[in-house]
Amino acid sequence: MLALLGALAIAVGGCVCVVWAERGGPRWVRIVARVTLAVGELVRRSDKSGRGGRNSGDDG
Repeated sequence: MLALLGALAIAVGGCVCVVWAERGGPRWVRIVARVTLAVGELVRRSDKSGRGGRNSGDDG
């Protein structure tokens, strides 16, 4: 349960940093935002490759 709460806190913190960086936050916030976006992109790519590159809503 603690691991799940920790992961949720990290995810929410990363999202906050992305928004803050868009508004011109300090350097460390922009770095955390870049890392957050990169991890999100990696997760998105691994999800696509795991499903064979198909969209789950497409039937044809």
